[in-house]
Amino acid sequence: METFKFKQAIVVRRDIGMEKGKIAVQVGHAAVSAAEEARKKRRAWWKAWLNEGQCKVALKVSSETELIELERKARRMKLPAVVIRDRGLTQIAPGTVTCLGLGPAPSELVDAITGRLPLL
Repeated sequence: METFKFKQAIVVRRDIGMEKGKIAVQVGHAAVSAAEEARKKRRAWWKAWLNEGQCKVALKVSSETELIELERKARRMKLPAVVIRDRGLTQIAPGTVTCLGLGPAPSELVDAITGRLPLL
């Protein structure tokens, strides 16, 4: 199996009852938003990640508190991190935190924050 030097992690809250389609859309928002932050602030990481094949992993947490703590850790490490809040047009209330997009960044840095989380 190929080893990726760069990756992006998308962390999804599983305590708010999103259906599969809603999760897919929120994950898409998180992936694009975090990649854009990396493109602006960590361009070398972003380019390396693109050239390597855009490795992504989808993970889950069971609370907003857990998700926000991951964002804090990422920010302390100066990693691209974006919290996604829903507009409330379909299944959940406006402003509900749904996902965290983390990276693209060096895989070992992403793993230092998310390595203990279960796969989505």
